[in-house]
Amino acid sequence: MKQTKKGIAIAISMLVLASCQKDTKPLSGNDATIEAASKPNNNKPNEDEGSGKGHVYTLSNQISGNKVIDYRRAANGSLTLAGSFSTGGTGTGGGLGNQGAIILGQDGGILLAVNPGSNSISSLKITGGGLNLKSTVHSGGIRPVSITQHGNIVFVLNAGGDGNISGFTLGNNDKLQAIPHSTRPLSAVNAGAAQISFINNGKVLVITEKATNKITTYTVNEWGIPGAMHTHTSAKPTPFGFAVGRHGNIFVSEAVGGAPGASVLTSYNISNNGAITLADGPVGAGQSAACWVVITRNEKYAFTTNTASDNLSTFNVNTSTGSISVLHAIAATTAIGPIDAALNNNSKFLYVLNSGSNSIGVYAVADNGSLSSVQTLPGVPAGATGLAAK
Repeated sequence: MKQTKKGIAIAISMLVLASCQKDTKPLSGNDATIEAASKPNNNKPNEDEGSGKGHVYTLSNQISGNKVIDYRRAANGSLTLAGSFSTGGTGTGGGLGNQGAIILGQDGGILLAVNPGSNSISSLKITGGGLNLKSTVHSGGIRPVSITQHGNIVFVLNAGGDGNISGFTLGNNDKLQAIPHSTRPLSAVNAGAAQISFINNGKVLVITEKATNKITTYTVNEWGIPGAMHTHTSAKPTPFGFAVGRHGNIFVSEAVGGAPGASVLTSYNISNNGAITLADGPVGAGQSAACWVVITRNEKYAFTTNTASDNLSTFNVNTSTGSISVLHAIAATTAIGPIDAALNNNSKFLYVLNSGSNSIGVYAVADNGSLSSVQTLPGVPAGATGLAAK
């Protein structure tokens, strides 16, 4: 690893307890730039997928007050700052070692976000004039890092304290309300929780645990009450972010503690009763600290962000069988410290949050899975977490 990345090496050596995220450096004038755009122009028309335009969202994760940063997406995929909107909570100002801090609701009209500094989660309505905060409620634990939704049921993963999961309903009024008796522990205390997601039409919750090297599942009934827990030791250490296929398979980036060139992508099958079996892999692309993974809408390609290698890898995947093969070991180079990634609705554009340079990289996705750089947008708050795109 390069000498200029001494701080990065230290962070990676602590991956099991922390994050793949590289040290961030504040950018002067950043907050003022965001605040100047925080008041939306209500005269602007709605922008949707049909027009080739949309939005990309990230969380500022600032101690002084957490905000959703809204970027307007042009037809060519490039971004411009549209505004910032309070979540009613606070952030931590640093890396969370997580995937899924902010997600688009299933109907595309709601954003769900974590507030790790104030132990709360928020729902925000997407409108033509920006975002409207609908609710901010306690997360049921300490330091929420990841959130997921199926129907009107929402679950959050709390990484702090002993660590747990906790459930909520999302009402017709777009407000969150805690589900009594829905909180459950992880497989162990200090598990290093990374991500939570529903799978199998909401029948099962999947959690990755970096410190225990476990994939953990809970079955969930129609009222949002978790049932049986299952655990499975990951094929390689440090299971981190994952993407969910439509056929019961998940694709997990396993960072192997940040060891140089050792990161892999592994798939697991999750049955309706929560049992976990290895489907394929581990498959490596020779990169370091692969921590985040997303899959294209047609479920043909998976992209990993390789935080310590400052690049992206592309894999061929089959979500029916769980098969994986390397397509491009280095599909694109990035700015320093790529972490969270998101694809827009039709997977024509890939967005990557760069933690070491406080920027968002924009890449066009070709039909054959290749990537081409469109833009690197500076000015993202230091410590920002999560990406969602539409």
